[in-house]
Amino acid sequence: MELCCNLEVDINGEEIFMVDKNTVASYSGRLSKLFGRSKANLRNLKLIFQDFPGGAEGFELILKFCYNNGYVQMSPSNVPVLYSAAQFMEMNRSISGTQNLQEQTERYLDDINEWTWSELLTALKRCQDLSLSRPSIVLHKCLDSLVGRLHLALEEHCCPSTSSSDGSVLRFSCDTKSTESLKTVFSNGVWWFEELLLLNPDFVKMTVPLMLKRDFDEVVIARFLVYYQKSKISNASRDEKRKIIEVVVEMLYTLDHNSVSCKSLFSILRVALGLNINKCIRNKLEKMIGAQLDRGTLDNLLLPSRSGSSYLYDVNLVLRFVKAFLHEQKSRTSQMTLTRVATLMDLYMAEVAPDPCLKPSKFLALAKALPEYARRSHDDMYRAMDMYLEVHTEMSEEEKIKMCCALNYEKLSVEICINLSKNRRFPSKSSIHGLVSEQLKQTAKNSKSITSLPHKLDECENKSSKRDETSNRVMFDTKKLDFSDENERLKAHIQGIQWRVMELERVCKKMHTQMGKVMKSKVTSHSQLKSLPWLCS
Repeated sequence: MELCCNLEVDINGEEIFMVDKNTVASYSGRLSKLFGRSKANLRNLKLIFQDFPGGAEGFELILKFCYNNGYVQMSPSNVPVLYSAAQFMEMNRSISGTQNLQEQTERYLDDINEWTWSELLTALKRCQDLSLSRPSIVLHKCLDSLVGRLHLALEEHCCPSTSSSDGSVLRFSCDTKSTESLKTVFSNGVWWFEELLLLNPDFVKMTVPLMLKRDFDEVVIARFLVYYQKSKISNASRDEKRKIIEVVVEMLYTLDHNSVSCKSLFSILRVALGLNINKCIRNKLEKMIGAQLDRGTLDNLLLPSRSGSSYLYDVNLVLRFVKAFLHEQKSRTSQMTLTRVATLMDLYMAEVAPDPCLKPSKFLALAKALPEYARRSHDDMYRAMDMYLEVHTEMSEEEKIKMCCALNYEKLSVEICINLSKNRRFPSKSSIHGLVSEQLKQTAKNSKSITSLPHKLDECENKSSKRDETSNRVMFDTKKLDFSDENERLKAHIQGIQWRVMELERVCKKMHTQMGKVMKSKVTSHSQLKSLPWLCS
């Protein structure tokens, strides 16, 4: 067959080829349809491709196939390009009884399990270089073979007695490694972490579901993802870092949250904070951290606030952690984990208390973030509050009272009660009297009948023998109150005030008994009770 160069082809601006139009069109459905539309015998044609798969190299392989009667030498390194180019050129029909290129590449892939480990990695690298808009069958088969070999290797690592004498796992390893070095890395079963660093984030996102489908140990998958993030992030651009973090977090979120350590999650978070990652991905990371908050440390929580914020530390982020923790605890409440988080929050409050820019509302939110029963003692919370009040001297009496209402006075030790009795930074009893009165006035507008409460605080001065009687009078007869459905919230608010007053009275009684034993002859119980700035007059 006589050939002529009657078609000029520009491939992605990289290189120009002069080809025989009829020869190439006889194998390409795309060109056949293009030239078949014109009945004229056109000459000096020029064809421009902007996104030809594999560029000039890919087109050259196509020409070899066309000029060699439908045959080209295939290898793991060129089959990804050949398959993508064949799809692009629509080379999916037989010519003169010869298999078309797409069928040949698919048939070649049927023997992918015979490829060596290094050939498989080379094919994956070529798939990445193509940057296709959607994964090809070559990529799917390569990843499936990769995961299958890793699964076999891990099984042999876990059950060495079933391994062959020459070590079948070693056949899948990179050919450049010596047997001795491989034995070393196989000892911990994670030799493939380094091998898979060649994968880009999109390929990792495709690989993890395949691992889960084959029942890989999720702890191992999590370790790989953390290793991948740490290894790839150092030399990456800002956009690349963001992509890596988002993919790693998204994949970790598909695993059991206990499969990744709290330390690793905080390490990822510190990198993510400066990258403005996707909000949905950030929420997933915060939920994972919140689920393990009881395993965190104070250093983990001391995260700097975002630019533009006046706070030293990101208090809002910590509050979101606590919210996620409590949501996770709904299904499996544990007093031990609650106590650990409460201890951690007390440490955090003490650390952020000296921040002069931290608003009282934020500090109060930290104090009330956990339910009251989470703490066995409120001593540490008291110390943190004391430190905060010492720095924020401009606070009003009402702000101080609102903050101190987070304390459970029955959970204060005798030593702290003594300290409180002398501490003039805490609000006075008259301020509490006024606040409760104001709250009751506002509540009275929405209820049918409310008994006056503020004057009951003055009865703290009565003798201890009358305290029980006083307590009964303080309590509202809420059963007689006729609250409609919309006033249920107000009812709960009233009851909360009642119990707060009862707490104050019980503290007075408790201190009257305990302080007499502690102070003995040095300080009488009566003088200590009188010196309390806001529990008793």
